[in-house]
Amino acid sequence: MSTAATPREQANRSWLRTALLVALVYPAVGIGFALLDTPSGPGPVRVWRLAAWVASAVAFGLHVAYEHRTVHAPALRAAFHVAFAVALGGFLLAAWVNVHGLWVDPSRQSRWAPLALVTFPLVAGVPAFGVALAALAAAARFSRRPR
Repeated sequence: MSTAATPREQANRSWLRTALLVALVYPAVGIGFALLDTPSGPGPVRVWRLAAWVASAVAFGLHVAYEHRTVHAPALRAAFHVAFAVALGGFLLAAWVNVHGLWVDPSRQSRWAPLALVTFPLVAGVPAFGVALAALAAAARFSRRPR
C-alpha cells in the first residue's frame, strides 16, 4: 500500500500555506508602496498607489490561476481560498494601521481605527470571493471547450 500523496492531493492540502503566503503579500505591498508614495508629494493621482493596486491585482490573479491550474479545487472552494487570503491580508493591513497609529502619534489615532480590523477583511474579502468565483467559473468553462 502506497501512502504517497499525489501532486493534486498535496496541492489540496497546501492551500492554507499558499493562502497565508499570499495574505502576507497584500499588506507588504500596501505598506511598502505607501512608504514610497509619501515622498512623491501631493497630486491628484499618485503613481505608487496605482502601482500598489496593480501589484495586488497581479497577486490576486496569480492566486486564482494557481487554484485553477494547480490545486484543481472546485470553483466554490478555490474562491474561498482566494477570498480567505484577501480577507486575512486586509486584517493584517488593518492591524498595521492600528499599531502604526499608536507608534506615530497616539493622540491622533481615530477611535474608529479598531473597527478596521473587521471592516477591512469584509470590504476586501467579500468582493474578492465574487470576483474569484466568476473568474474560476469562466476559466473552468473555457478550459473544457474542445479545441
